[in-house]
Amino acid sequence: QLFVRKFGTNNLPDCSNMCHESSGRALTDAIGVGKGTVSLEDLENAGVIFIFGQNPGSNHPRMLATLQRAKRNGARIISVNPLNETGLRRFKNPQEVGGWVGRGTSLADLHLPVRINGDVALVKGLIKATLALERAQPGKVFDKAFLAEYTQGIEPVLEDADRTSWQTIEQLAGVERALLERAAKWAAEAEGVIACWAMGLTQHVNAVANIQTIVNFLLLGGNLGKPGAGVCPVRGHSNVQGDRTMGIWERPNIELLRAIKEEFGFRSPQHAGVDTVDCVRAMRRGTIEVFFAMGGNFVAATPDDDYVAGAVANCRLTVQVSTKLNRSHVYVGREALILPALGRTDSDTQKGVAQIVTVENSMGVVQTSKGTLPPPSAQCRSEVWIVAQLARAVLGHEDDIPWQSMADDYALIRDRISRVIPGFDSFNERLRQQDEFVLPNAVRDHRVFNTDTKKANFFVHPTAAMTAPEGQFVMMSIRSHDQFNTTVYSNDDRYRGIRGSRRVVLINRKDMKAHRLKSGAMVKVSSHYDGQARSVDGFQLVSYKIPRGCVAMYYPECNPLIPIEYAAEQSNTPAYKSVIVSLTIAE
Repeated sequence: QLFVRKFGTNNLPDCSNMCHESSGRALTDAIGVGKGTVSLEDLENAGVIFIFGQNPGSNHPRMLATLQRAKRNGARIISVNPLNETGLRRFKNPQEVGGWVGRGTSLADLHLPVRINGDVALVKGLIKATLALERAQPGKVFDKAFLAEYTQGIEPVLEDADRTSWQTIEQLAGVERALLERAAKWAAEAEGVIACWAMGLTQHVNAVANIQTIVNFLLLGGNLGKPGAGVCPVRGHSNVQGDRTMGIWERPNIELLRAIKEEFGFRSPQHAGVDTVDCVRAMRRGTIEVFFAMGGNFVAATPDDDYVAGAVANCRLTVQVSTKLNRSHVYVGREALILPALGRTDSDTQKGVAQIVTVENSMGVVQTSKGTLPPPSAQCRSEVWIVAQLARAVLGHEDDIPWQSMADDYALIRDRISRVIPGFDSFNERLRQQDEFVLPNAVRDHRVFNTDTKKANFFVHPTAAMTAPEGQFVMMSIRSHDQFNTTVYSNDDRYRGIRGSRRVVLINRKDMKAHRLKSGAMVKVSSHYDGQARSVDGFQLVSYKIPRGCVAMYYPECNPLIPIEYAAEQSNTPAYKSVIVSLTIAE
């Protein structure tokens, strides 16, 4: 960040643009904090935990042990997902004696099989049911003291709940009223309610609406800023949360830029840079000529493969700092470099001294990370060293920032961070005392809501869900058990019983019958957006328990179906989960 802003740009597209940007935008406006408000202790002591659009078994396996402890402490767990994922039905903890045998721990008490893109309607059903409970027992369900002191805008939300019929909710959400009323009753009876979510909510066109409607529901019971309650957007990668905490954002706030100026003596650019989607467009137009990637698998991770590949090829120079080779390395600009870097598990020694770095998890805990493995090559350099040498070469040796000293001793970087980033006071000293510490959180710690109104804000969003035209389907992307982001370790998906191939389309058995399709048939899948058609061939139909009118495909195999311009409102995150497709039997 320091180099990029000193160089003179705010072009800092990052991984958050692709996954949890919607969480940050929604939560910042609603509660004044763009990240989660719960700790692991809160999760373990919650009364009810909603798991929205997330498959912990495949995507966040460490979370399963926490959910297991919560369950054993008496929590009720409610899964909200088009697929009834195996990992939430039952969990065997391999770290426990006997964890490999027996039936394991049954996790989800209730599964709500929401239609793809039906989340707003579903949560409005929870709100409507909660409102009915409050009217039946005035003052027993709503936390009226909390609502009066800490929130604003509740009346339009209640009016919207009254206007929205159960028929509309059931039709758009795809979930029966009785199930929603049961879930709402459990939440009303609980001392604390937590809502967890991941990309099943954040990668829809109405992703911000999804999240703010969930916040509406939590606010009714005062489920923010108290033990065992709150919001929990689950980030799978430490850099998704940590880089944003450090200020890595194409729209930096004025307080950050002021702090950088006070510490380093230069004025950063004040105008916004580009996010990931706009970066691709700018490369395609030729207005961005150099693409420099720190880690990641950019071409495989982004949608609209051909468009992105063409954008990369249009660059004068592409540089990728990488720990492993990946697919993106074969898509290059007119000149291309790969700079081999140390991974976090590799020993990082500078000037004969072992260095440590830090990461931040989804709970706002900053932890040390120190590699112990021998580097794969003496030519592998640390990312810190690479950036420092690049800054020296580009900015010139007369630049007054001590790049080389910071590359030699990462503690000097942490000293600077402690004076620029809130919450990192005495950074090095705290790490010396213990290997981790918890960042302050205004909502969790003090029930302070740093919004424009200085209160938690209710928002009313349209109930309408995406529905496919006759003969078409709403498609969402998913990941398999043996996969981490774009890295696929096996063609088998053990949790879903799929073996030998990832080029599959999960489809409801009744939909196959209605469209005269057969399980195992090979199809061409075509997406439809703004008069454009994109197609992929050679996909096999798999009968699966998924709501009618919906299909699921693996990511990144489905990426060519998603146009680069098709993104979430406000957050500009690619809408991988809201895609209209049609299926054609292969010739």
